[in-house]
Amino acid sequence: MIQARVKMSERTNQVLNIVKAKYNLKDKSAALDLVVSQYEEKILEPRYSPEFINEMLDSENDEVIGPLENADELKAYIKSLPDEDE
Repeated sequence: MIQARVKMSERTNQVLNIVKAKYNLKDKSAALDLVVSQYEEKILEPRYSPEFINEMLDSENDEVIGPLENADELKAYIKSLPDEDE
């Protein structure tokens, strides 16, 4: 395990103490590990839900439009699409 001396604000220290107490952790290192692992899961590398994965796999068979020259071509293409109600 790596040991490090860190400088932190008073607020960060308070938050780590709260996390430590809330989860009945041994020390602030354990609290810091918990906070970092939660940050990693939610912010850095969110896992894709099974619904999202299935939606993306289903979309592989969707029609792909060719390159459009300008916004007017895109607008014309969008107007040509059927309404969702149909």
